[in-house]
Amino acid sequence: MAVAARRVTDVLQPRNVLLAGMPAVGALAAGHWTGLLWGLLGALCAGIVPAAYIEWERGRGRWGDRHVVDRTQRAPIFLVILGSIGTGSLLMVAGGAPVGILTAMLALWVMTVGLLAVNTVWKISVDSAVASSVVTLLACVDSAWWLTAYALTAAVCWSRVALRYHTPAQTLAGAALGAATSLAYLVG
Repeated sequence: MAVAARRVTDVLQPRNVLLAGMPAVGALAAGHWTGLLWGLLGALCAGIVPAAYIEWERGRGRWGDRHVVDRTQRAPIFLVILGSIGTGSLLMVAGGAPVGILTAMLALWVMTVGLLAVNTVWKISVDSAVASSVVTLLACVDSAWWLTAYALTAAVCWSRVALRYHTPAQTLAGAALGAATSLAYLVG
């Protein structure tokens, strides 16, 4: 069971979920293939840059792995994510990106603020939040059929609990936060 949980958590880590999901969100929101490029920029800023920062800190010996299980060490990661999403959003505004992808970036930024706030007192699951957020964004921009991908969010939640990185409550709270902030897309 631990091997399967490790594979699920590695394959469906936030960087990978964002790299797969944000280009789709961008293309669907724009209604044109150029949205794919904006989505790739979103994935770079929301997923790749933060993952690279974590790897850089690991190389310096600050963290043992990408999971950063000690919640007291997570604040710098959230600040990098906020700065990176903010920078990406400014580039999108300057480049005339479609409103839909900008709204998705805002949803991810607000989710990160929520994760940072909760993390000051309790260890919430970032992996679950990101998986839930991307599924919800896809459902909002395209079709409720995307909600079937919540099976992947459930798998992320299961893997995080199975690996003892989180409690069930921490994964469910993360998934709820990701969905709630992304549902704001419908208002935007």
